[in-house]
Amino acid sequence: MPRLPRRQILFTCLLGMILWVSACTSAPPSRFDQAQKDSTSRGATSVVKESEAGGSFNRYFPKAGSGYQKVYSQEKKGFAEAKLKQDGKEVAVMAISDTLNNPSAANKFKNSSETIAGYPAVSQGKTGTAILVGNRFQVKVLSRDPSFTESDREAWLSKFDLNGLSRLK
Repeated sequence: MPRLPRRQILFTCLLGMILWVSACTSAPPSRFDQAQKDSTSRGATSVVKESEAGGSFNRYFPKAGSGYQKVYSQEKKGFAEAKLKQDGKEVAVMAISDTLNNPSAANKFKNSSETIAGYPAVSQGKTGTAILVGNRFQVKVLSRDPSFTESDREAWLSKFDLNGLSRLK
């Protein structure tokens, strides 16, 4: 029977030990775990069966152009999100969500005196603007760069296919 060199034995033992130690450690929480925790703490519930598929919202997002690039970043039942970039830099995030999954989200529009493109609008902090389309779909634009102002958010909200979105049932 051939003898194994000491280096090979040592290497095999070290590799086995590394694999054993790494298998015994717990994985750190992912960024999605934190997002789930954040959304449920704000009152979001489980996704209802009647909710729209996230991919069906993509056709209602505004077209990119004039130096802007649109990059879809998240899609799940009842929600779709796209990042808006200018010169490779993220300047805003646009989203459509079905309020069937979070009925309290529609409540903030009930007393709104503001409108954008004929739909009730609300400001959400200093960086967010949202509208409620068809009493069901929240369309939101969030600034990610100070150069992307409230008037920019309002202009991009108007660029969504809001009439098409309002026909979804």
